[in-house]
Amino acid sequence: MPLSTLDPACALIVVDLQKGVTARPEIKDALDNSVALATEFRRCGLPVVLVTVDGSAPGRTDAHQGTTAANRPPRPADWAEPAPELDAQPTDIRIAKQRWGAFIGTGLQQQLQDRGVTQTVITGVATSIGVESTARSAHEHGYHVVLATDAVADLNPEAHRNSVERIFPRLGETATTADILTALRTRANA
Repeated sequence: MPLSTLDPACALIVVDLQKGVTARPEIKDALDNSVALATEFRRCGLPVVLVTVDGSAPGRTDAHQGTTAANRPPRPADWAEPAPELDAQPTDIRIAKQRWGAFIGTGLQQQLQDRGVTQTVITGVATSIGVESTARSAHEHGYHVVLATDAVADLNPEAHRNSVERIFPRLGETATTADILTALRTRANA
């Protein structure tokens, strides 16, 4: 379903666009479009949530991946910091997660409730993992969900396409960055 409207209490959630993952060329467009959205959300006085991942859910061994925290090469100290292009601001909500989605085991739900948020616009990586999991939780928490289809990326093109074409329309509305920016600017000028 295409974008119908933006609620007055809308928040942008940027999933896992962090220093440790944004060097990949497949992510450039998603990062650039997320930067444009974050800039406009801030200009409009709307919340920007920067979600980062560092680690995995407690008790998991990730044996299916062959990697555990114990045998993984050390990551740079700033691996989980938001990508510098996002220009993190003191007013941004910072969420560190250890699971695929941004809601479970974090304070995100409370942060959004405290601000009266009713709608979320979600961007980031990976489309089929962190973004989709966050969108599912946002939907289940009762938020009006918007997914910026050109501000998400996945290393698996088939998984990306499945999420964008089959899953996202069932979780909420889908729109391009340009559509969302137009709606924000129109609302700001009204």
